Amino acid sequence: MAEIKTDEEPEKHGLKERVSGTAQVIIGEIETIGGVLTGDPTTQAEGEFNVEVGTVREAAEDNLEVAEELEREEKKREGGQQ
Repeated sequence: MAEIKTDEEPEKHGLKERVSGTAQVIIGEIETIGGVLTGDPTTQAEGEFNVEVGTVREAAEDNLEVAEELEREEKKREGGQQ
């Protein structure tokens, strides 16, 4: 049987990609609160770091999603001009 190949990539589920950054923010918030409650500055600092990393990760995922969408649109335009 012949294989059918398409140029389109399978759709990604937005929730799955966003969970990693959001989860890291949540864990960081919990660590920060735990550090404050126990008076442990190391745990508090680790929590704050994880919140920042999670925020950056979310922004990077958003930017990657936009870039992929622009690339798909560009490929569609190039395909229509031939």
